[in-house]
Amino acid sequence: MTRPATIRDLVAPYVPDIEAAMRRYVPPIEGEGAAMFGMLHYHLGWADETFRPARQPTGKRVRAALVLMSAEGLGVPRERALPAAAAVELVHEFSLIHDDIEDGDRERRHRPTLWTLWGVPQAINAGDALFAIAHRALFGLADVGVPAERVVHAAHRFSETMVALCRGQHQDMAFETRLDVTPDEYRAMIAGKTGVLLGLAAELGAIIAGLPDDDRARYRRFGERLGRAFQIQDDLLGLWGETHQTGKPVGNDIRKRKKSLPVLLALAHPGPDAESLRALYARETPLTDADVERALAIIEQTGARKAAEAEMHAAYAEAEQMLDEVAVQYGEHAVEQLRHLVRLLQHRTE
Repeated sequence: MTRPATIRDLVAPYVPDIEAAMRRYVPPIEGEGAAMFGMLHYHLGWADETFRPARQPTGKRVRAALVLMSAEGLGVPRERALPAAAAVELVHEFSLIHDDIEDGDRERRHRPTLWTLWGVPQAINAGDALFAIAHRALFGLADVGVPAERVVHAAHRFSETMVALCRGQHQDMAFETRLDVTPDEYRAMIAGKTGVLLGLAAELGAIIAGLPDDDRARYRRFGERLGRAFQIQDDLLGLWGETHQTGKPVGNDIRKRKKSLPVLLALAHPGPDAESLRALYARETPLTDADVERALAIIEQTGARKAAEAEMHAAYAEAEQMLDEVAVQYGEHAVEQLRHLVRLLQHRTE
């Protein structure tokens, strides 16, 4: 069997079922709520600005696919895990609607964001609706034969994760006005913003399969480590990613003064280089290309780039270790797709 060459190749066999499941729970554009549901269809890439059906750019659906990979590896039929996969993807999309408002982002996936078209109040409301729909999708597990106690446990973990997700976003926004953010504070923040949702996605498959607590925790830790590695890799790509692959200029995160892990590691380095970088970040005027080059050079000189790369590789290795432990108990077939995912993510360039 030929192994998938890209993340999209790996996820592609899952996407039609994921999309169909999401559409089952998101109401059609009709009736009294047509305008609000039209906004959701637009955000999800199913409609254009006039709410006409259209194929627009969507997310990769990696989080939803992770639910299915975990469940199917443990012998759960796909249809039994699809409500949870849809719930994870829908709540991720809810978080993007609110992120766009909170960050002031005017575009997502090369299209205007919801708030720029219909205003902040309506976008908040649409996001709230999607949050509720995601919970309704999760309770759809009961309709496909998942035992009630597993559905309740899944809902409990889902709600815990939402609180952690909001806490991570709170920390992220608080960091915007601070120049004294530490690397440890940043690690805690990304655990909430990225790690917990991937941890939930992996764990939900194990919950549906009825695994005991210790084994469910291994799946959760696998997803959390994967999320940490993924975010640090994003940080590195945001500084040194190739423009033709990321679609953004080299050093784009410096221009936006993002406090990513390599930047914070450099700022924590003793000596004049860190102070020079701090001064660039404190400047109120836009940074020039020369400023960006200087900042990138400082991050390299302090060893922060290599340190961040080492953390990323360590997190991927820890994720693989969790899979090794699962394989001992349930066989290599249980984690085969998850291993493919880890290895493809390690080599992504966008």
